[in-house]
Amino acid sequence: MLDILFRDEHLIAINKPHGLLVHRSPIAMDVQEFALQILRDQINHYVNPVHRLDRKTGGVLLFAMDKTAEIAMHKQFQENQVRKKYLTVLRGHTPDQGEIDYPLKKENGTIQEALTFYRTLNRAEIDVPFGSHPTSRYSLVEATPQTGRMHQLRKHFAHVFHPIIGDRKHGCNKQNKLFKEKWEMTTMMLHASELSFTHPVHQTEILIQAPIQPEFKRVVEMMSWDVTLYDVGKG
Repeated sequence: MLDILFRDEHLIAINKPHGLLVHRSPIAMDVQEFALQILRDQINHYVNPVHRLDRKTGGVLLFAMDKTAEIAMHKQFQENQVRKKYLTVLRGHTPDQGEIDYPLKKENGTIQEALTFYRTLNRAEIDVPFGSHPTSRYSLVEATPQTGRMHQLRKHFAHVFHPIIGDRKHGCNKQNKLFKEKWEMTTMMLHASELSFTHPVHQTEILIQAPIQPEFKRVVEMMSWDVTLYDVGKG
């Protein structure tokens, strides 16, 4: 059963688990379970996603329950009218706040402007040697992407040398190996924590928040951060 965060007659949002595909994909033909099909079966109603989350990313995933809402929400996402917040655990100690203005290249070679704002919520230094360092340093960061490019946060934080823990494609292989061997952790530490937008039918302001998933919570507790500060309730 998927955790439903918000539902009315036009929209429904779930807290997508890390590792669950949104829908069938040619790059994962062996996968039999998708958020789209599970949700359709769970509520016995037509749904279609109006945006996407990477397979390894958890958090707020919004679906439309009719074509009118679907078209309207696609337009809001395309025009960057939807406000998104993410929580992520990064390698190293990040600045208190920052801006990453770094264009990203699409698969066809097209260059797209990409902008991310972030602020550091907490830092940790744990007594685990890493490479030539006697300890390991990490940061808990809130990221607010201003554009919606594929793998934007993953690429942006790698670009500033603070890669996301558990990101195999763009992250730090040595850190990922450390987390797997020492803590049996392979989850990518990226969580879509908030989505806010104007309802496409009622024109009211909607805020949807997603509690962090168990594996993300385990890392927060491992870092001795207060989990109650970041484990938001349902919006």
